[in-house]
Amino acid sequence: MAPSMPPTGRRGLRGSIRRRPLIWFFALAYGLSWAAWAPYILSENGTGVWAFTFPGGSAGSQLLGVLPGAYLGPVTAALLVIGITEGRAGLKVWRGRMTRFRVGWRWYLLVLLSVPAALVLASTVLAGQAPALPSATVLAAYLPALLAQMVTTGLAEEPGWREFAMPRMQSRYGALTATFVVGPLWGAWHLPLFLTEWGGGPDVSWIKPTEFMATTIAFSIVMTWVFNKSGESMPLVMLLHCGVNNTFSTAWSDMFPSLATSDAAHAFFLAAVAGATILLIATRGRLGQPKTVPRH
Repeated sequence: MAPSMPPTGRRGLRGSIRRRPLIWFFALAYGLSWAAWAPYILSENGTGVWAFTFPGGSAGSQLLGVLPGAYLGPVTAALLVIGITEGRAGLKVWRGRMTRFRVGWRWYLLVLLSVPAALVLASTVLAGQAPALPSATVLAAYLPALLAQMVTTGLAEEPGWREFAMPRMQSRYGALTATFVVGPLWGAWHLPLFLTEWGGGPDVSWIKPTEFMATTIAFSIVMTWVFNKSGESMPLVMLLHCGVNNTFSTAWSDMFPSLATSDAAHAFFLAAVAGATILLIATRGRLGQPKTVPRH
């Protein structure tokens, strides 16, 4: 008797992706980003193995060195896996979350105000004094810079980590377990960049990436709660993430001139841990997850 053949679609690469979509997403997100970041890491902006410096100073080099790999990883991995495993129907669900702008105005107000407020409070504790008022120029630049962050950081990261990975992990293992998987993987995805000027360079102390990892885990708890309570609104989740980056890049140094640049990471850590602790206690670890969660 001839040996039985596996059903069509279960063999080869596509079959493997269909059987293990989450594993393939994480592998592709890491592999695509890290491969694209290799020139930046090896350049004079990083380890100095390659005698080339990315142009444009710190901001320009990060735009040219970091952003392409950030775009190529999580979002590309998510779209590839969804296209293979779920086809047009899955891509429609993905697009629906990505364009879910219609949430209550109170949510937008909460995120827009609570993020800078929490970071300012944590920074005030570190500085031991009240913040200075930001200049009119800083205030005018805040919202345009936030929109730019949404297009760069927000679109590069969250369509993969939060839109693709979280609902699938959460439907199987619950919100808290899913967060404690996606959070560390999201944080570790950044780790090669600590060899560059983005994260301090080849001589960076182990304390900095360790604190970063702890912060991403704590902040992921906050992001999971917002994701669930807002009806899986990705624009709101992206606004939460980008609000942190934007506060530090536009207003923080004006408000806390006595603090060193490295203190920004400490302030983020304090704010994230405080927010995560409050939410874990208030929700008893459910983080806003509905009692019945549809499988994705």
